[in-house]
Amino acid sequence: MCRECVGYPRYIVVGRAGFGKPVIQFNGHYDVVPAGSGWSYNPFKAVIYDGRVLGRGAVDMKGGIAAFIIAVKVFLSRYKDFRGSIEIALVPDEEIGGESGSGYLVKYISKPDYAIIAEPSNSSSIWIGHKGALWGFVEVFGKQSHGSTPWKGVNAFEYMAKIATRFVEVYRNVLKSRVSVYDYGVERGAMPTINIGGEVKGGVKINVVPGYYAFSFDRRVIPEEKLDDVEKEIAEIVNRIAIDYPEIQVKISITNRLNPALTKPESILVTKMRKAAKAVIGFEPKLTVCVGGLDLHYYIEQGVDAISYGPGPGENAHTVDEYILIDEIEKVANVYIAFLESMLLS
Repeated sequence: MCRECVGYPRYIVVGRAGFGKPVIQFNGHYDVVPAGSGWSYNPFKAVIYDGRVLGRGAVDMKGGIAAFIIAVKVFLSRYKDFRGSIEIALVPDEEIGGESGSGYLVKYISKPDYAIIAEPSNSSSIWIGHKGALWGFVEVFGKQSHGSTPWKGVNAFEYMAKIATRFVEVYRNVLKSRVSVYDYGVERGAMPTINIGGEVKGGVKINVVPGYYAFSFDRRVIPEEKLDDVEKEIAEIVNRIAIDYPEIQVKISITNRLNPALTKPESILVTKMRKAAKAVIGFEPKLTVCVGGLDLHYYIEQGVDAISYGPGPGENAHTVDEYILIDEIEKVANVYIAFLESMLLS
């Protein structure tokens, strides 16, 4: 299931309080991306400064984990009798796709009625979904030969460059007419996108005519689209271009499929969380769809209503000198408490 996990055990930690339904689960991933260079502080030793907690994973997403642990602890200290159950789930591997974390959790350990992932949406915004993604490579097969006799070969790099240029020009023209009806919180976020060349493979030596080259594609998918249709669309465009180059072979390989996810804005989970937030911060958070990928799809694919709502500022995720605002942790923790009260005491 997880190549990176071999020899490195991962742990999914689940705690539960209460009995029966509804089961409300707070989800947080404890893995982080590498620190990188240029930090002003030790990235793996939390520093508290000027109302902030600095460190790798502070906002993505140890701050969210802290917020829901505080909220559950306070709720349980105030109320001994309530209906339903509260779960806290700490998962690994979100940063490498989440299949061995939230994916395994929902399929084999716990399938709640409602899930709140404490990713850093900021207290003023609720992510009700996220874009999907289709990743893969366009592979070009030519004929390898000695660099001193290029006429004996078919240079796969040259043809890859031609195909890549034509592909992205044609495909961007197709995609520019599509716009999602949902709010993404950023300019142009509502459009599906295509990015090529994040990875390029091929070539063996400077004095060899390359017989193989490949370029990657990263297609981001809005909720109104289906992955199968997107894959078919890419294949049709590439194959139509490849017809003009009979001296080579072209193949498409898919490396990752991420379904877009969406919880209906009118769902109980969304409406109750917005009302709880208004009671705490004075206004209802904006409902947006995240342009990146989240673990939400694992829940939604299993029929579980799920949202992402957690303390920010989210734009600091994965950056040097990453930080979270302590005030945001406190706000969101209080929103969680108000949400639990509305769901389990009424």
